[in-house]
Amino acid sequence: MTNRTNRIALAHLPTPIEPLPALTKLLDGPQLFIKRDDLTGLGFGGNKTRKLEYLVADALAQGCQTLVTTGAVQSNHCRQVAAAAARLGLGCILVLAGEDPGMRQGNLFLDELSGARLIFVPKEERDLRLQQAFAHAKEDGMQPYIIPYGGSNPIGVQGYIQAMQELQDQNLQPDWIVLASSSGGTQAGLLLGAEQTRFAGRILGISVDKPADELTQTILALANQTAAWLGMSTEISSQDVLVNDAYCQAGYGVLQPAEVEAIQLFARKEGILLDPVYTGRAAAGLIDLIRKGFFSHDETVLFWHTGGIPALFAEPYASALLR
Repeated sequence: MTNRTNRIALAHLPTPIEPLPALTKLLDGPQLFIKRDDLTGLGFGGNKTRKLEYLVADALAQGCQTLVTTGAVQSNHCRQVAAAAARLGLGCILVLAGEDPGMRQGNLFLDELSGARLIFVPKEERDLRLQQAFAHAKEDGMQPYIIPYGGSNPIGVQGYIQAMQELQDQNLQPDWIVLASSSGGTQAGLLLGAEQTRFAGRILGISVDKPADELTQTILALANQTAAWLGMSTEISSQDVLVNDAYCQAGYGVLQPAEVEAIQLFARKEGILLDPVYTGRAAAGLIDLIRKGFFSHDETVLFWHTGGIPALFAEPYASALLR
């Protein structure tokens, strides 16, 4: 692959792969491993740091001085953007969909600690208000650069094409990769990287918030836009995009008993922390699928940890997880 943008080092790479022997035994299923992208290092780490290595490099190449992005109030993406801006001496404006909770907890605490300017907006106005924030920053001479929701555009997707090369170099060949999927960029990059590295396994996204058909189309469009932009001969088809939306019916960020169980099991059996919105939901899906016999006993499953741990320390999640 030829990168279309430069890359600036922000992440601690390669992230480790660890076996999950206690969970493998407890669930009596496939051999379980975990890819620790919660350990990428930037502002508590997470998957967005890989994307930001390319996105921020593009911003700097254009002479931009302020990063502008959007997400939920407890957005892991926004927290990492704020940390990247602080690391590189850039300004940061975060357009957060939801009401100002007053108390600064979890990711929101880290946003403000990193020096970001916070703008709270109604969810349905998020994209409009993002464009307005960008326009105002431009008028004020702040030389802004918009990073899309989740860092999910062809520039950001490059981070997870590279991640699949990293996985190949780590000499684990899982039959399945399972991950939380929402804005689509991580899964799109993994699919393109799988084509590039001739990965023989399958990649399953557990939807955090979208119906399977909608998320599939988002991932498909992102993957093929990125492939075309990079001049890759690869073409991803809808049959390549595996999405399970059975675990997101309660809505985005609404903690369910299965997610509480998953977070507690990972913490108490493996000493690994998951977050209540993304990896907790994906792990709940993984556990349920194992119990239903979806994976063969002799298969190897890699759970790709996309980070998000600071949300554990925000209410109402913290109280719910200790009931």
